[in-house]
Amino acid sequence: MSNFLLYEQQGPVVTLTMNEPQRRNPLTGNTAVSDFLEAIDRIHDDRSVRAVILTGAGTAFSSGGDIKDMERQSSGSVGGMQIRQEYRTGIQRLPLALFNLEVPVIAAVNGAAIGAGMDLACMCDVRIASEHAKFAESFVKLGIIPGDGGAWLLPRLIGLSRASELSFTGDVIGAQQALDWGLVSRVVPADQLLASANELAARIAANPPHAVRLTKRLLREAMHSRLDTLLEMAASFQALSHQTDDHREAVTAFLEKRPPVFKG
Repeated sequence: MSNFLLYEQQGPVVTLTMNEPQRRNPLTGNTAVSDFLEAIDRIHDDRSVRAVILTGAGTAFSSGGDIKDMERQSSGSVGGMQIRQEYRTGIQRLPLALFNLEVPVIAAVNGAAIGAGMDLACMCDVRIASEHAKFAESFVKLGIIPGDGGAWLLPRLIGLSRASELSFTGDVIGAQQALDWGLVSRVVPADQLLASANELAARIAANPPHAVRLTKRLLREAMHSRLDTLLEMAASFQALSHQTDDHREAVTAFLEKRPPVFKG
């Protein structure tokens, strides 16, 4: 893995830090996508991981697409079909990988989340914002469209009307408006952002990992499934859950009036 994405693990919590602060942590024109895919594969293979925190180094969360790379794409030296393939084999792999990651991901948005950077935050399960955070679905300002899944993600988070307003205007909103619109779960002082994210990650990690993973899968599937389809999946997941040691431990601990000890 290159130096773009730092991978740190403390106990069951992995922190991923986008580490190109001098360029405001862009997601194209570098190794960002391949680094994310490698980290996600590593998390998939490590059953000790129970929660993930994603943040950015420096003053920005992520500035989104790299302008110099856009200049290359608009220069006429690259054909449209090649650009299409670059999206399909590049940035578009990221929302699919994060969508299918079983472990919950908390976006700790430390600063500007612009364009694809905002969409990256939307790909996560929970968003906590620093008071300095700001968000913009700014593709239209550059004469392009959300090519990384934002048009699918954003309306499901804040509703079609507000998603349309942000997408059609490209306006920047601050942390408080993001909170009011339900884009983030909470806003905290900048110096408390990572502590708040780690506290939430610890509360998630304290629960039986199979139950957390299956709950995330149900929530994700519910974004595009019919109720009867989701109920059938829930019945299967519940049948598996009832047979786990952690479920038996939870029931026994409740009856014995003691804290449970989950082993995963």
